[in-house]
Amino acid sequence: QVQLVESGGGLVQAGGSLRLSCAASRRTFSIYAMGWFRQAPGKEREFVAAIVKSGYSTYYADSVKGRFTISRDNAKNTVWLEMNSLKPEDTAVYYCAASSRTITTIKREYDYWGPGTQVTVSS
Repeated sequence: QVQLVESGGGLVQAGGSLRLSCAASRRTFSIYAMGWFRQAPGKEREFVAAIVKSGYSTYYADSVKGRFTISRDNAKNTVWLEMNSLKPEDTAVYYCAASSRTITTIKREYDYWGPGTQVTVSS
């Protein structure tokens, strides 16, 4: 069992930046690929970014490519999502998740989820 807790969400103006953190409860954090997803009101939860367990490979949704950066520190059991040039359409609850797969964009292939953190981007 891995418990995940996100933090760093908030209200920001369009064009601004936020850095989300996700802390994991276990030292076995390093065996999991990690991902970030988001869910806007009335919409499906969608993939945002993922990183392999070593941290050397990442993958992004087209909508955030070039603006968001995922990173991790296995010694700190933490994964981050740096979000720049934020747009109102980035408004959503952001979730981090852990997967036993090498890397995946598919929700059902993630085994553990955090409770989420709200990000609101005003225009």
